[in-house]
Amino acid sequence: MADNDSAGGFGWFLAGLGIGALVGVLYAPKSGKETRDDLRAGALEAKDRANDLYEQGKTQAAAYAEQGKQAASDYVDKSKQVAADYVDKGKEFYDKGRTQWSQYVDKGKDLIQTQADAAKAAMDAGKEAYVSKTNDSTPVV
Repeated sequence: MADNDSAGGFGWFLAGLGIGALVGVLYAPKSGKETRDDLRAGALEAKDRANDLYEQGKTQAAAYAEQGKQAASDYVDKSKQVAADYVDKGKEFYDKGRTQWSQYVDKGKDLIQTQADAAKAAMDAGKEAYVSKTNDSTPVV
């Protein structure tokens, strides 16, 4: 019994397939040649559209690449300017430090000279006091 059911089911399948093919042929809006020509035209249109999209993508990629190059160039120029500014500031600080150092050295030299002059004056005063005391002195009894 199971064999009869599967054979009957397969028979109905083949019958449906045949009827569907017959209805398709009877109600087809175009002949086979016309359908093939339409398919060929559709394929050519799809190919042309794909080529157009490819060219658009290629053009857009080139534009993005150019924008990227320009942005990178701008960043490089900006970086160079910032680096030059820091170099200039460094030179200013160096010059300022050098000037201050020179001023401190000059002040130190002046201070040493002033102290040397004061020490020399004190020694000269001491010598004069000694000489005057020894000339004036009377023997101590």
